[in-house]
Amino acid sequence: MNKERFVVHLPVLATDLDRARRFARVICRSLGILADVDRLGTTVSAEDAQCVRHWVWCDRLLDGGRRCPLPVDHDGECGKVRLR
Repeated sequence: MNKERFVVHLPVLATDLDRARRFARVICRSLGILADVDRLGTTVSAEDAQCVRHWVWCDRLLDGGRRCPLPVDHDGECGKVRLR
């Protein structure tokens, strides 16, 4: 059976775009155990401007066609997640 891609819209409350992105990252990490979730393709939009989407994760492609796993606008080079 072939699978199709769908987008699940989940409204949340946040004080600004940065906090909405942070909330989305938490949700993505929670769903990371599910193989069918493309967490690195996550975007955030204002409820009244859903056609204007903001990346949550860096959208640069790495070797092998994978996306950078770091948050959007991260410091330094793209690559592996850095532990703090």
